[in-house]
Amino acid sequence: MRTTLKRGLGRAAPPNGNGNPVLPPGALSPVNVYRQLPPGRRSRLALVGSALLWLGVAALVLGAGAAGGAYLYFHESVAAVAAKTPAVKRAAKKLDVALPGQPAVALVIGYDHRAGDGDNASGRSDTLMLVRADPESDSISLLSFPRDMQAEIRCPGRGAFVDRIANAYSFCGPQGSLQTVKALTGVPVNYLITVNFRGFRQLVDRLGGAWIDVDRRYFNDRSGPFGYATIDLQPGYRELTGRQALDYVRYRHTDSDLYRVARQQQFVKAFKGQVQEGFAPLALPKVVRAITDNVEVAQAGGSNVDGGTVLSYALFAYGLPRGRVFQTKIEGLEGFAELTTASENITRAVQTFTHPDVESSQKATAVALGEKLKQATPAPRDTTVTVLNGNGKEGSATTAGFLLGQRGYQILTPPNGLPANAPRFDYFRTQVYYDPRVRGAREAAEKVANLFASLETQRLPAEVSQLANGAMLTVVLGQNFHGSLAPAPIDQTPRRERPNVVSGARAARDLLREQRTRVPFPLMVPTVIERSSWTDSTAPLTTYWIDSGKNHKAVRLVYRMGNEYWGVQMTDWDDAPVLADKSLARRIGRRVYDLYYDGPKLHMVVLRTPKARYWVINTLLDRLSNETMLAIAEGLKPLRHVRR
Repeated sequence: MRTTLKRGLGRAAPPNGNGNPVLPPGALSPVNVYRQLPPGRRSRLALVGSALLWLGVAALVLGAGAAGGAYLYFHESVAAVAAKTPAVKRAAKKLDVALPGQPAVALVIGYDHRAGDGDNASGRSDTLMLVRADPESDSISLLSFPRDMQAEIRCPGRGAFVDRIANAYSFCGPQGSLQTVKALTGVPVNYLITVNFRGFRQLVDRLGGAWIDVDRRYFNDRSGPFGYATIDLQPGYRELTGRQALDYVRYRHTDSDLYRVARQQQFVKAFKGQVQEGFAPLALPKVVRAITDNVEVAQAGGSNVDGGTVLSYALFAYGLPRGRVFQTKIEGLEGFAELTTASENITRAVQTFTHPDVESSQKATAVALGEKLKQATPAPRDTTVTVLNGNGKEGSATTAGFLLGQRGYQILTPPNGLPANAPRFDYFRTQVYYDPRVRGAREAAEKVANLFASLETQRLPAEVSQLANGAMLTVVLGQNFHGSLAPAPIDQTPRRERPNVVSGARAARDLLREQRTRVPFPLMVPTVIERSSWTDSTAPLTTYWIDSGKNHKAVRLVYRMGNEYWGVQMTDWDDAPVLADKSLARRIGRRVYDLYYDGPKLHMVVLRTPKARYWVINTLLDRLSNETMLAIAEGLKPLRHVRR
């Protein structure tokens, strides 16, 4: 009989005060993410000298994506963004030194200091985001923390206490935010970037605006000291001014911090792509002034960031392959004014953040289309593993089983309540045994062996088979296991689902018929829609000039699904910035669709025709399954062909 992993695998873990076994120290901590690049694996980053690319990347996060390029012409401005305030200088002492050739992590704090806060007040941090640049995988990862999420606040000179994570900045300034995030995640932080929201507005305006996909109608005309900020945005893909963009990323009047975080990450990705496509060189002086007046950058060691480092940041960010910005979300958040989640959700988010799966979009597409994955190795979720203690160290099997479970492997325990101990305790190297009767078991064994820095894989021997409980793999821990696994991407490939759709042509058919003479391209009707959706009652359809030159028209359909919104955008504008960042393309039937992913989640599907482009856009939280998104896109039919 198979049983799932609970606690106390192998030799009994030391009991706590209640007599229950507990995990050994470090078992709940993230794995060590910083390691030397393998011999011969040198990124182009190393070729330009400094291997850490951070200032330009950090600037991208809050709208300063052109900073790296700007400093190529204005080296004298580099010193102007160095840590100036005493609070940021104190926080810099808690940063970790970045190592050449290895990933770099920055904590970005977006804050707002209002006149009524007083000269000695820290202000409010509305944005708290980790950004990781990895030269080995050519990727940037984002991990945002909802400001209302409960966390243990670490303030210098006072005991730890639980409060909203945003209050770490209010109570203790940037040092409080830095120490709180480091304690929460276990991730070393190499750079600290603080950005005043006044600078955010200025930077967006001086770069000519920000192209953002606005998912629905946003409107509030009542503000005040105890109210929400005013906002007035129509749905659709639009170029927002600095104030509009700030209103959008800070909005939470009728939803929660979960959506605010999603809007912030959406802005980062969109603006990074926009800057990468290019901007007017004449804007450089204004961009530099906006940055130097409102941004502080601190690094470990007390020295200022130099021009060579800035150059390497800019080259990395500019040359990043398409689809390599990964947005990590903390799952399982509950509540409204105060958000909580289980510690394992934080751990998993950190591991996903530090080990992005750069092949996630290809794997997710294959699953959604029912294609056979080219790789022969079973996914972790399809790999069962029994872990046995073969070294005699207390708690080893518990720790290893927990870590493998965090990577998505299905952990079993020996049958009939037998202890998870190998027949002997004299294993020096960890051994991974595979069941030869199970297809792909050998390949899976090699993959798991790499996590233990071992090449020892063999067929399951008889003396161990009676403890395997039918698992595909049986891991026997040796003396070389020291409580951690080698870095590896977490497989997030979703399981295939049936499209959650129903016929829905009548939801938008009549609305579109009223607009067909107002646009110069054929309109498409979504003939199938998500099962619980209908056109939004506030702004179901919007027709507008999509570009400032009024050369292209656009139509936006908005569908509401509970408290979330998805949509269909139609336009004859071929060069919209968002269209440049597709992950891949697939032919389905007689059509070719461009697919745009956020990790394994399909965020946008685009159908290109000679006369127009038709986008199906997921909700802010990507609630529509990949299969549902594809089904809606396949169901788009010309208005003239839809009679009923």
